[in-house]
Amino acid sequence: MDGIRTSLDIEEYSDTEVQKNQVLTLEEWQDKWVNGNTAFHQEQGHRLLKKHLDTFLKGESGLRVFFPLCGKAVEMKWFADRGHSVVGVEISELGIREFFTEQNLSYSEEPVTEIPGTKIFKSSSGNISLYCCSIFDLPRTNIGKFDMIWDRGALVAINPGDRKCYADTMLSLLGKKFQYLLCVLSYDPTKHPGPPFYVPHAEIERLFGKICNIHCLEKVDAFEERHKSWGIDYLFEKLYLLTEK
Repeated sequence: MDGIRTSLDIEEYSDTEVQKNQVLTLEEWQDKWVNGNTAFHQEQGHRLLKKHLDTFLKGESGLRVFFPLCGKAVEMKWFADRGHSVVGVEISELGIREFFTEQNLSYSEEPVTEIPGTKIFKSSSGNISLYCCSIFDLPRTNIGKFDMIWDRGALVAINPGDRKCYADTMLSLLGKKFQYLLCVLSYDPTKHPGPPFYVPHAEIERLFGKICNIHCLEKVDAFEERHKSWGIDYLFEKLYLLTEK
């Protein structure tokens, strides 16, 4: 293998501005669910979270865990099954309903008075609550603070021009001694417009560095055959742990 350069050796692309004007509307995201264009969903859950989960939880129970742009992430049930309280937000009602159906969980739904037109879906056990609304509307519900955030497929999906607002929203939801688990993707952003969008380390520092210690836990090759259609030839994923300074 000497002399063979793998994707993990590739340095980050230096131009952080190349995708800055890319925009997807909430309607376009909803259409992805309607049309089944949800290759971002991982049926078996996220391998790096599965690897590190028990280390993060340290045997604790009763934590409040937030899932931004949750979709139908199976990891929500992982946390709930370990005795934690899960809150998610997702613009697609279809995605939320599919989560409860696929996880064989009964649930109820009710309107959210603070945000007209918004619903909250709650598991019958009471430890999973999913809001169907824009992430930027969520703070109006006064949902409180969280011990942990699992951000996979969220920051990388937010329009680049909205990242500062998104990061400020996430930081406002964090309680004391928080753990913010963040996954980002690296590839050549001149070859693929996103989403998922390219988020380099410098961007994470810009968005979170004043409040958080930032530690990259792991970097793995995430390139699959389907990514060739994006026009790229490498893709790697980084798992970060952000903690209180």
